[in-house]
Amino acid sequence: MPLRGYLNGSIDAVLRIDDGSGPRFVVVDHKTNRLAPRDEPLTLWHYRPEALEVAMIEAHYPLQALLYSVALHRYLRWRQPGYDPARHLGGVLYLFLRGMPGPQPPADLPPTGVFTWQPPTGLVVGASDLLAGAR
Repeated sequence: MPLRGYLNGSIDAVLRIDDGSGPRFVVVDHKTNRLAPRDEPLTLWHYRPEALEVAMIEAHYPLQALLYSVALHRYLRWRQPGYDPARHLGGVLYLFLRGMPGPQPPADLPPTGVFTWQPPTGLVVGASDLLAGAR
């Protein structure tokens, strides 16, 4: 499918976390999307995991997350000694700020406002190679 136009974006943050086996790097993107209809009061329920999955797909955020992961992969292979994408790439977090309840979330709701995804390492490396014209 031919694509035309410009693609523009910025990674909001990259977190370096250490789980005891060395550093992992996580792409973080903040979203302020209102997920409730305009005529309906906004509640945390609108930011439950199932609603976030739908919002991510409708806004094409998985493509954005993949491209951000490719950018991080390219940076880390240049800057991280002993870089191994399977070990160092920690996935992506999309923080839907309107759905994040704060330090004491209601006990009757599942976790809300945070969408996580760990793109397969092969997908990130393959997309990087494809964008570089190596495939």
